[in-house]
Amino acid sequence: MSAAPQKPWRQRLGPVHTWVGIVLGGLLFAVFWMGTLSVFDREIDRWMMPATRLASPAGPTRLASPAGPPRLDAIAPLAQSLVPAGARQWRVDWATPRTPVLRLSWQTRDGQRELRYLDPATLAPMADPGTLGASGFFFPFHYGLMLSWNDLGKWLVGLAGMAMLVLLVSGVVIHRKLFADFFTFRPRKRLPRSSLDLHNVTGVLGLPFHFLITLSGLVIFWAVYFPQAHQGVYGSGAKAKAAVQAEGYGRYRPNATPATPAAPAKPLASLDAMAAQARARWGPGAEPYFVRVWKPGQADSYVELRRSYASEVSMNLDQLYFDAATGEFLHQFQAAPAMAVQRFFSGLHFIQFEHPLLRGLYFALGLSGCVLIATGQVFWLAARRKAAAPDARWRLVEALAVASTTGLIAATLGFLCANRLLPQHAQWGATDRPGLELLAFFVLWSLALAHGLGRAMQAWREQAWAIAALAASALLLNAVTTDAYTRVTTPWAVWGVDAALLALAATAIYAARRLKARGLAT
Repeated sequence: MSAAPQKPWRQRLGPVHTWVGIVLGGLLFAVFWMGTLSVFDREIDRWMMPATRLASPAGPTRLASPAGPPRLDAIAPLAQSLVPAGARQWRVDWATPRTPVLRLSWQTRDGQRELRYLDPATLAPMADPGTLGASGFFFPFHYGLMLSWNDLGKWLVGLAGMAMLVLLVSGVVIHRKLFADFFTFRPRKRLPRSSLDLHNVTGVLGLPFHFLITLSGLVIFWAVYFPQAHQGVYGSGAKAKAAVQAEGYGRYRPNATPATPAAPAKPLASLDAMAAQARARWGPGAEPYFVRVWKPGQADSYVELRRSYASEVSMNLDQLYFDAATGEFLHQFQAAPAMAVQRFFSGLHFIQFEHPLLRGLYFALGLSGCVLIATGQVFWLAARRKAAAPDARWRLVEALAVASTTGLIAATLGFLCANRLLPQHAQWGATDRPGLELLAFFVLWSLALAHGLGRAMQAWREQAWAIAALAASALLLNAVTTDAYTRVTTPWAVWGVDAALLALAATAIYAARRLKARGLAT
């Protein structure tokens, strides 16, 4: 009896593509959505932190320029007065065109991290913005889902990344007319057909980007996903991990000379002189982007300077260390070739270099990835609805799909609205203002899931209307609660966020009207 012939690869990969997308599509959308927003996280920070919307420097009386190096010797006394005694370290990050404020941060003896913003013109401490902002929420959510226990969030994001690679490869195999798919989009066809067309177009259009951005995301956390790579050489345990950090990322600790009552700490040497030494050692055009004082106030204190990567793709790890009391050069670190490859992939993924046009392209392609994932889910649901009557499991899948796409977008907009609605010093029990913003996000996200369970296919249209209303509300709240439209020095980033909100509201209205006219079942 002859064996049954095996199905061709295209047919065998079809179910893989379908089920990986259905099971992990919601997680993938969350990662892509937050990653796309993180491309402009500093600009969204300006929207969420009105006090940091500083004007460009004007006149010789300014002590520093948002785009230039600060006067570190003028900042040092202020830092020493603000940083509590016994802190492990404090650091100052340069102001940049995207973040036009100086950032003074420190780590206390018990590991807590604090952050204060300084006006680069006067070096005066600014009021607490009362928010995590996009860089403090969207960005960490993108790579860790705000789940730090045993790196659970990073493992889930890694699982989503591997799933995305499987989906991209299987999608290329199962689509025989890949080139034709790029030019085929029939928006007036019924929902299964039009959603599949849009799925194919965005998949083909952004295929190189989607593959590279996913692969680079996995490479960034190589030590988490593939610890055997370093455990085979360094072993396991705290000392081995410290050795990996020191040789891979440049953690430096000079030979300790314990402070005694007979040997008190000496005054801090000129930080500006150390920065000048760093520029000379790194060569023409090189500039530090932060200075960090380790063990401040102790006899064995030392200073670290990092070279900026604003003008290059790779996120270099170039570091210089100086004795804090004498300014004497102690150590220089440059990443080994293998680590330099990892930093190049990190630079491709994080796009921290200054290139506005390329940043806009990343944002557009990131949105295309979100559309790719969402339309894949919509197509499957619409096709299943035509084939059979929905059962309880199918309704759960649809509710999760609704919550993870339109629900997540609505929750994000609710987070922005809460930022503009909450009083500056809002408090609810032990929850401070940043915590209340997060609470608004997760409550709205939970409500979106409940709404999806209760309203089934109608939830898509109703949540599209909710997105339009929330986006318009966020735009109006920015105009009403800040001086964004009454001053001529408002940064373009703030108006850019408002323009994106307006475009999102218009897109949501169009989608809601289309869904009402044709219905999800046709």
